[in-house]
Amino acid sequence: MCSALETQKTYDITIVGGGIVGAATAYKLQLKYPNLKLLLIEKEAYLAAHQTGNNSGVIHSGLYYKPGSAKAKNCVDGRKQLVQFAKTYGVRHEVCGKAVVAVNESELPFMDKIFKNGLANHTEGIEKIDADQLKDIEPHVKSIGGIWVPCTGIIDFKGTTEKLVELVLGQQSESKLVLEEAVISCSHDSNTSLVVTTKNKYQTKHLIFCGGLQADRLAKKDQVDLSEKVVGFRGDYYNLTEQAKDKVRNLIYPIPNPVFPFLGVHFTRMVNGDVECGPNAVMTFKREGYGKTDFNIKDTLDALSYSGTWNLLLNNTRFAMNEYRRAFSKKLFLKTLQRLIPTLTMDDIEPGRAGVRAMLLKKDGRMEDDFKIAYNGKSIHVLNAPSPAATACLSIADSIVEKAGVYFNLD
Repeated sequence: MCSALETQKTYDITIVGGGIVGAATAYKLQLKYPNLKLLLIEKEAYLAAHQTGNNSGVIHSGLYYKPGSAKAKNCVDGRKQLVQFAKTYGVRHEVCGKAVVAVNESELPFMDKIFKNGLANHTEGIEKIDADQLKDIEPHVKSIGGIWVPCTGIIDFKGTTEKLVELVLGQQSESKLVLEEAVISCSHDSNTSLVVTTKNKYQTKHLIFCGGLQADRLAKKDQVDLSEKVVGFRGDYYNLTEQAKDKVRNLIYPIPNPVFPFLGVHFTRMVNGDVECGPNAVMTFKREGYGKTDFNIKDTLDALSYSGTWNLLLNNTRFAMNEYRRAFSKKLFLKTLQRLIPTLTMDDIEPGRAGVRAMLLKKDGRMEDDFKIAYNGKSIHVLNAPSPAATACLSIADSIVEKAGVYFNLD
């Protein structure tokens, strides 16, 4: 049961969602408009609780994305901003580079394509390397060559999110972060909007929704006409055991299969020194469920009653079945890892954490591939922010702030 109106204060802009895109948007807004009173609402007990805090922590380079797309532009610009931000504010990170590995001749045409993408996207320093060069970089990898991407890195995205919000609150004493409050509804009149949460009501002039896994539901609460639906896909990780960590020096990625909407299982050295292997990709029966058997009736009915879910699965039946088998089989997961590092054994890997990815699906089962932002009355909605959104967060925020200046008449 929510309380009465929190105070008579009216916030200038309320941002819903305490992941890295929401935090970056608040940060960029406060930088450009230091007098604005901002409210950031997060339904969990801490920031970066879902996609931001449960991904592989990679600073992406811009190698894979279609030249000219928002993903490509925002990734390259955002990466540079993110690294500079981390240097300035002491966020744990390292620009260590990654090897994208080809293991057979059939992968070479697509390797050439993503290399050309990288050149078109101005991904600095990329080069094709042969098997011997790759062996010098990652001695335990078996390959026929690949691409070396020196500007790829690793970072603490949760720490980045916390620092962004800390800077917002430090700059403007009238701005506020509230945790453990989920937005129930919002309504608008000619001058202000009313946001109702599970604990309070807030008056605000404008709203920006950065809801991630709940983006479509928040959009519907705000009467946005949206034909797509968010479907969650869980990714499971394994960790290399202490005895096997030296088999991975930096980041090792396969050449992605162009038929499937995922990059494939890869190796990532984390900022804390651990090495993760993964993720796979299976449809989850709970949008914010990180266990293999997690289940929520609303989320399940939402996904299974949507034609886009069935079309995606029917179009990728073999892939989906293989992913589910691998989710419950350490042996099959290991077999996938051994494509890149053949000497890995069952004793070299142990179960790790999991993450859930929000996939905005069209009715025909195709994934909404690029970033998608909608404008609705007094609100802006970030409807789709897939990877590399964490890397690109500061650049995405620049775009949102620029449009908000005009749309909300801030200037």
